[in-house]
Amino acid sequence: MSSCSSRALTILSTVFGACGLLLVGVAVSTDYWLIMVEGIILQQNQSMEVKMALHSGLWRVCFVAGAENGRCVASEYFTEPDIEITTENTANILKMVRTATPFPMVSLLFVFTAFVISNIGHIRPQRTILAFVSGIFFILSGLSLVVGLVLYISSINDEVMNRPREPEQFFNYYYGWSFAFAASSFLLKEGAGVLSVYLFMKRYAEEEMYRPHPALYHPRLSDSSDYSGQFLHPESSWPPPKRGRSTSEASSDISIQLNQAPPGLPMPPSPVPPPHYHAHMQMSASPC
Repeated sequence: MSSCSSRALTILSTVFGACGLLLVGVAVSTDYWLIMVEGIILQQNQSMEVKMALHSGLWRVCFVAGAENGRCVASEYFTEPDIEITTENTANILKMVRTATPFPMVSLLFVFTAFVISNIGHIRPQRTILAFVSGIFFILSGLSLVVGLVLYISSINDEVMNRPREPEQFFNYYYGWSFAFAASSFLLKEGAGVLSVYLFMKRYAEEEMYRPHPALYHPRLSDSSDYSGQFLHPESSWPPPKRGRSTSEASSDISIQLNQAPPGLPMPPSPVPPPHYHAHMQMSASPC
């Protein structure tokens, strides 16, 4: 059951991470984050005449109506682009949204790093810490992206609120599919991060369950063995400490020394047998 759950977590985290990486990559590289339409209202028949319509991304602005129809210009971050925009508020919106550009880029870098680390961790599951590191990068990528989205929305709302209200003019804006891809990738990346961290916890718990107890690495040895633990404990001192001599060893050494005495020394007298010993020997030697 645990192996099935670990496999399911591995598959889900990989799918969520891949989808999050794909969506944020498409969102950053396309120019349908914001769509704006601006024009005037004709008083004769209450119809609307579009003066300018555009869609913009992080790197480019494309005009689809008005004097600049069919023209796409790169978003200049350090110089003013040579384009004709109807009102100053619309130009300010295009300027303010540039402040949110670094956060999606950082998010893309984080999610790419997390995806690579996550796949390495799936290939080598014994490296348990890789699942945790990839989960942290997934979460950081989602947080960086949501900061950029909030900053992008707040910049647009500030300029729209400061826009003067004129009855003969109209202004509409809405967010495009690139923005929707970025918002969806935030949810997928956070889900991949949570799944990766949970997978790390599962693998770590399984390792702790099957890991032998530390006492099994150092088996207890008997006190009479001096050399049996030599190869189990190589850090111990060599040669082993000398132990005290037992009483039996000391008595055996004394008997050896007595048997190897020099020939010049007199041998100790043999014990005299008792009188009843000789009588017993004579009776046993007499014939029946």
